[in-house]
Amino acid sequence: MPRRVRYTELMGHSFGDQQTPLQSAPGPAFQPKSVKVNATAGTGMDIEWKDGHQSHYSFQYLRDACPCALCDEARSKNGRHPGDPEPKDPMALPMFKPAMKPTETAGVGRYAIRFTWNDGHEAGIYSWEFLREYCPCAECRARREADTPTTTGVVQ
Repeated sequence: MPRRVRYTELMGHSFGDQQTPLQSAPGPAFQPKSVKVNATAGTGMDIEWKDGHQSHYSFQYLRDACPCALCDEARSKNGRHPGDPEPKDPMALPMFKPAMKPTETAGVGRYAIRFTWNDGHEAGIYSWEFLREYCPCAECRARREADTPTTTGVVQ
């Protein structure tokens, strides 16, 4: 009988020990204790994590961090990371742009949250793991920057 090949192996992807929503639940660092989406006030989303960490995400940050394939591809073309704002065109005239906020919010199983944004975009599913990984607080930003390899000191 031929060996069964997983789709990810066939496509050349290897996810190793990465958890998916269908696998066991992640540890407490990736589980929210409480989630508050302050849509009416327009102030963003606050998450208190089970390990005690607190995160605040502005709606603009969340929109700039959208994890959908389309947004991820656009970010990678510009060398941006999730949450980094789009570069402004210096030749473009300044125009009024309404503040980013969700028109609808919904839980996705027990592992994520989804927003429909006032610009019409609704493809991103923000897993709790993704949100914790890209927490915008100073402590988490410093950890991500320390984990990012640099090219300084490379001999060519």
